[in-house]
Amino acid sequence: MITITKNEFKQLAEYVHSHYGIYLKEEKQALVTGRLQNVLIELNLKNFTEYYNYIISDKSGKAATLLMNKITTNHTFFMRESDHFDYFKNHVLPYLKNSVKNKDLRIWSAGCSSGEEPYTLAMILDEYFGSEKSFWDTKVLATDISLNVLERAINGIYTNEDISVLPALWRNKYFTRKDDKNSVIIDRIKHEVIFRKFNLTCEIFPFRKKFHVIFCRNVMIYFDMQTKEKLVNAFYDALEYGGYLFIGHSEALNRDESKFKYVMPSVYRKE
Repeated sequence: MITITKNEFKQLAEYVHSHYGIYLKEEKQALVTGRLQNVLIELNLKNFTEYYNYIISDKSGKAATLLMNKITTNHTFFMRESDHFDYFKNHVLPYLKNSVKNKDLRIWSAGCSSGEEPYTLAMILDEYFGSEKSFWDTKVLATDISLNVLERAINGIYTNEDISVLPALWRNKYFTRKDDKNSVIIDRIKHEVIFRKFNLTCEIFPFRKKFHVIFCRNVMIYFDMQTKEKLVNAFYDALEYGGYLFIGHSEALNRDESKFKYVMPSVYRKE
């Protein structure tokens, strides 16, 4: 096994933090070492110093992408923190339906992981608007830094156990059976979600229009305070007035410093 020294871990952690905003604590050293073992072996590298030099010298960006795919934890599931979806359907959508005059809804699932969150939003939108949906643009933008999970999300294949938490009506309406153990999202819902790779710590958000709703749940727990505050400010600027920000239940904004108005635990609004 190739071990990592404290200096090597510090060097790698500083690179990840400066480029992606993710703060790797010292207790993550064993996890990082384990996840990168096979990468070093496949590249025939003797130590993590050689690996670091390999990453910074690779101008294609593929080495850095592989690093992020290996060290990021993408754990999510359907209906996670389900009260958010209830609030979105029962309070946010009625407000947007009455206030968005051009029928162009802009919803962003930031840190979408393997797609459960944006697909859930797409199903809620389909159910809520019903026969009126054809008059609205309700596509959901879904972004993540990991190409691995984006590929899984685009495929839209989930185990039958994964989707068992969904209402039976949704399972029958929005999924088709792939085999004995797996089901796949129907194309009509797949086409309602636009998946893109995106780094939330980039200096400028490249979006032409502001969003009405941003979901960024259980992502900022990996950021230090400075990175988190910068991202929250960027979200504020990226939202329309009256727009909503949903974060994870284990996360919170500093109400004394944030420009967002507190609505309920882990739900905030730009006013």
